[in-house]
Amino acid sequence: MKLKKLLKYLKGYEKQCVLGPLFKLLEATFELFIPLVVANIVDKGIASADTGYIVKMCLVMIVLGIVGLICAVTAQFFSAAAAVGFSTRLRHAVMEHILGLSYSQIDQLGTSTMITRMTSDINQVQNGVNLTLRLLLRSPFVVFGAMIMAFTIDFQAALVFAGVIPVLCVIVFGIMLITMPMYKRVQSSLDGVTSATRQNLAGVRVLRAFCKEEAEVASFENQTQQLTQRQLSAGRISALMNPVTYVVINLGVVLLVRIGALKVESGILTQGLVIALYNYMSQILVELIKMANLFINMTKAAACANRVSSVLALEPDQVNGDNSAENLQGKVEFRDVTARYAGSSNPSLEHISFTAQPGQTIGIIGGTGSGKTTLVNLIPRLYDAAEGSVFLDGVEAAQYDAVSLRSQIGIVPQKAVLFKGTIRQNLLWGNENADDEALWTALETAQAREVVKGKEGELDASVEQGGVNFSGGQRQRLTIARALVRKPRILILDDSASALDYATDANLRMAIRNMKHPPTTFIVSQRAASVRYADEILVLDDGILAGIGTHEQLLESCSVYQEIYYSQFPKEAARHE
Repeated sequence: MKLKKLLKYLKGYEKQCVLGPLFKLLEATFELFIPLVVANIVDKGIASADTGYIVKMCLVMIVLGIVGLICAVTAQFFSAAAAVGFSTRLRHAVMEHILGLSYSQIDQLGTSTMITRMTSDINQVQNGVNLTLRLLLRSPFVVFGAMIMAFTIDFQAALVFAGVIPVLCVIVFGIMLITMPMYKRVQSSLDGVTSATRQNLAGVRVLRAFCKEEAEVASFENQTQQLTQRQLSAGRISALMNPVTYVVINLGVVLLVRIGALKVESGILTQGLVIALYNYMSQILVELIKMANLFINMTKAAACANRVSSVLALEPDQVNGDNSAENLQGKVEFRDVTARYAGSSNPSLEHISFTAQPGQTIGIIGGTGSGKTTLVNLIPRLYDAAEGSVFLDGVEAAQYDAVSLRSQIGIVPQKAVLFKGTIRQNLLWGNENADDEALWTALETAQAREVVKGKEGELDASVEQGGVNFSGGQRQRLTIARALVRKPRILILDDSASALDYATDANLRMAIRNMKHPPTTFIVSQRAASVRYADEILVLDDGILAGIGTHEQLLESCSVYQEIYYSQFPKEAARHE
């Protein structure tokens, strides 16, 4: 079972794992003495009207209760400490493992799946560990201890216990076996609801823009209804446990009282001992129900542990090299590169070859889905080429240490992402050791200086989650500044100026070109104006390199580029005709 592989995260909590169950067993031992104390109160105190004896036994019972409570609280403390420590380590391990996976593997797992594994699944495993430490030994100990105590009181009456316990076990564990697969289906439905919730919250603006609220509400209700139905089905069967077990236990009590009454009448047993037998019967019922709930929780925990283990078992598919990129100059060469995404047989790029010299500006243009983002993602090894090779300064990208390589590359993705905190904290993601002068220089180059100057607190102005307190263009300029703080040797602008006006876009490109040590810059855009003055332009069409050259060369020789350019500059098209 994969659950065993996770037990290594309990290392260091061996003391808590021993002391938790031990104190629970001590509590159970004191609990088994209570019926005998009650029997003595009835037989000796009440029968002889000895008030002093009754008070003394009541004090004994109170002491047993207090000591039992202390043991229970202590057991709970140790069990909770072990369970919480275990889940904390496991959560850290899963997060660290996910961060080590390639983009391709993260795409396959899916964001909602990873969120569920990190939260709901690990919480369920934590709950299972806690309950196991507290009840796995205690419940069987009380059941068999109560039965042994009953045999010490009266053999014939104890046979009722021997008959009732197997029947109760069949009922309790039968219901448990039926409901376990049902609860697994409930958990899978919960995944679907989590995914739908995340998708709707992330795309709430799009939903409102297209007036799709009602359709998404209906879809969400269908998924939650399916989850509810599965929970109700499992709950109805689980709800049978209490009434059925109470019927059996009460039939056993009736039989026990009848046998006890006959023995009391014949003088074999006392009334107090009959009450003790009844109390032991009640204890057995309670513990069997606890055991059933424990096994249901353990089953849920095991299912969740298997799901978490499947993430941890996913080996990173990228082999990290050991070459340092500290002195990278910025030469980029693609040699017959073909790329495809996991699960897809159709390549997203086919046989791409070109060379970018240090300090050059390379424009990449093409229609939606032509492979522009895929191409630039191969440079920092966010994805690996299926065929061919990417070389940086003449060394294959796969031979570089990933951390060292990416420290020399500034990436500005299509979606401008800012994190909750301050502008300073967001910029320091590019270089945590950068001083204020370096931050302002990067902001100046990214045309974001006025944006920051206009905010109260300037660099220490607050940034809400996702940067919602900034406009789209402001977010893009701040993310460009964050990449420039790193002083990268290679800069990738993946359609990161789409929200900028043409003048700001032109000023940005001019500022990057005029940097003291300009990086090799890749500008991905659907705007012909954004790539027009690049040293070289790559034209992609459905994953194929349809043309390569300067703006003037492509206008003469590349029909795909002509179509894009003239569609955006119709006056130029009319003049050309």
